[in-house]
Amino acid sequence: MSYQNHLRHAQLAHQTRRHFLSTCTSGLGALWLATTTGRAWGGPSRDPAKPLAPMLPLFPATAKRVIYLHMAGSPSQHELFDYKPDLAKLNGKECPKEFLEGKQFAFIQGVPKMLGPQFPFKQYGQSGAWLSDRLPHFSSVVDDVCFIKSMHTDQFNHGPAQLLVHTGNQNVGAPSIGAWATYGLGSENQNLPGFIVLTSGGKNPDAGKSVWGAGYLPSVYQGVQCRSEGEPVLYLGDPPGIPRPIRRRALDTLEQLNHQLAEDVGDPETLTRIAQYEMAYRMQTDASEAFDLRQESPAMHQFYGTQPGRESFANNCLLARRLAERGVRYIQLFHWGWDSHGDCQGNALNGGFTDRCKEVDQPMTALLKDLKQRGLLDDTLVVWGGEFGRTPMLENRGGNDNPFVGRDHNPGAFTLWMAGGGVKPGITHGATDPIGYQSIIDKVSLHDLHATMLHLMGFDHQKLTFQTQGAPQRLSNITKPSTRVVRQIVA
Repeated sequence: MSYQNHLRHAQLAHQTRRHFLSTCTSGLGALWLATTTGRAWGGPSRDPAKPLAPMLPLFPATAKRVIYLHMAGSPSQHELFDYKPDLAKLNGKECPKEFLEGKQFAFIQGVPKMLGPQFPFKQYGQSGAWLSDRLPHFSSVVDDVCFIKSMHTDQFNHGPAQLLVHTGNQNVGAPSIGAWATYGLGSENQNLPGFIVLTSGGKNPDAGKSVWGAGYLPSVYQGVQCRSEGEPVLYLGDPPGIPRPIRRRALDTLEQLNHQLAEDVGDPETLTRIAQYEMAYRMQTDASEAFDLRQESPAMHQFYGTQPGRESFANNCLLARRLAERGVRYIQLFHWGWDSHGDCQGNALNGGFTDRCKEVDQPMTALLKDLKQRGLLDDTLVVWGGEFGRTPMLENRGGNDNPFVGRDHNPGAFTLWMAGGGVKPGITHGATDPIGYQSIIDKVSLHDLHATMLHLMGFDHQKLTFQTQGAPQRLSNITKPSTRVVRQIVA
């Protein structure tokens, strides 16, 4: 074989179906590229070499960034926000049969007893918001908050319910809200990931890393899990004995090889890979600075209740503020340990639940106040909630009361609060029945929540789409035509 034929053979070996389609005269390549970028279906048209470049929303946005505080395991609305005097009157009585017929529970069997609120409630602020004594710090910011008391879901197990909250689908494989946000808007800071995840409580959420995955979107939009202790990202630093200039030369050589591969193969993902390598290089300086809580004053640490060097929800709240002011688009916090079944002391309403409240009360309050005094709350949307609610009945297993006080999973009703980012402050939206069992007034589904969040970020939830599986998929779910923006809570 001659040298020319050998070269031609090598070039053909690199040819892929995508490369053929992109170069054939029928124009199929352009059609394929349009569908992969989403442009043909309303999504943004992107330069693959700059996948996180800032993009303008479809219309003026009130929320430039999002901080989502997820309480994994689901806190009881009956012990925090949804005060029900009628439930207190039923405490200890057998549950009426009509409350059990046709319902699915994770653990309740037989006829459980009703369980009244375990802690005293009071009204706070000019808004008169009801709040239990478990959140004394938070009582000072209720007039900055919008409570949605009519949330509901159709999932009663943690994994699928968490996926539904964050991806709009109870099954694995759909992109998370943070991935959609960075896909649609990019990020204001090109030296940090546009979507950062921080966890606390000792464990990841039940649904695992899928709750911050990119699903069928390009992988560059998935959340990057960082740590609040040690290096923010493992192996971010250069290996021992490898000075910075050598690392730079190695990346330059790798970039040349990837550019050559992109020219030969025509796959835009190769250019995205180059962008990711460069992001990692820039993060070695910027991420270390952004995550260095030692730069904060002693007064600020006292304000949040932080302890630098330790994993905690308080540390993560302060990091969230630092990341927000540095232009990170979507910041996701997960705090594990809210599954208050009453099967052990750690899962009891008068045990672990109280501990979790103490862990989040001061820092989440400090986060709202800190954002407000820095002028960031106006365009930062803060969301707090679990994946479902808890039953108004005392949980039993095998027909016997649990050894400690707890409640089972309840998909019919739970409370979520939002603040900043164009949300009306100091209001309560929706209501549950007299015992807090089912949402009955101004009901809000999780898809409604997603549509509202996208609206605040400047998008029509029906138009921010990505073509896959034969249809223009979207966060707010193409199978739910009734999904709506909850305009009553939009300022």
